Amino acid sequence: MIITYLGGEFIKVQFGDITLAFNPPSKNSKLKASRFGADVALISLNHPDMNGVDAVGIGSKQPFVIQGPGEYEIKDVVVRGFQTSSNYGLPAAPARTAQAGGEPHINTVYTVSLEGMKLCFLGALSSPELPADLKEELDGIDVLFVPIGGEGVLAPSAANKLAVTLEPHLVIPTHFEGVGAPGSLKQFLKEAGEEKTAPVEKLTLKKKDLEGKEGEVVVLRSMV
Repeated sequence: MIITYLGGEFIKVQFGDITLAFNPPSKNSKLKASRFGADVALISLNHPDMNGVDAVGIGSKQPFVIQGPGEYEIKDVVVRGFQTSSNYGLPAAPARTAQAGGEPHINTVYTVSLEGMKLCFLGALSSPELPADLKEELDGIDVLFVPIGGEGVLAPSAANKLAVTLEPHLVIPTHFEGVGAPGSLKQFLKEAGEEKTAPVEKLTLKKKDLEGKEGEVVVLRSMV
């Protein structure tokens, strides 16, 4: 499995001849889009920064789109989606009103089982308080993708506390490049006691590589 970070919350996961795309930005986003053909596109939040399905379809290779809670199985990939909420893209708290579109958005947390590993993508999660069914599903997570940018998603301190609670083997932060508050990554690494963690361009991972790892943070350098 090869994991690449493409800015914002855009994650590319390749294994064999299958490619997954998580939260690609659309052409209406301020974020730069990296175009490629994906087999599956997983959209957590219906927002221009995360719903660019067109960016991950090229020619005859168009993705199967998953956008919302439910259970899915595509090409030996098992996906489960769970409804949570997000304040990403909403006005600041004092200005929120129902009339101004201030109600929280639906955010879907996904778990993906493939190659004997279980990934969890939290999307644009705003609160560390998770529904009971999701807590049960998140037992035995191998790789956790957690948003750390604040400004509508988890603040770095809350993101770290949630990651510690979920006890994954590896933690990969997202949302710190292009959309998150300045300094989010530095603060998250400090909270996690991982200040010396150096970014890598991609993560190549096999099940055996997870042995002995407990909450290790891997920072992926944005490749856009």
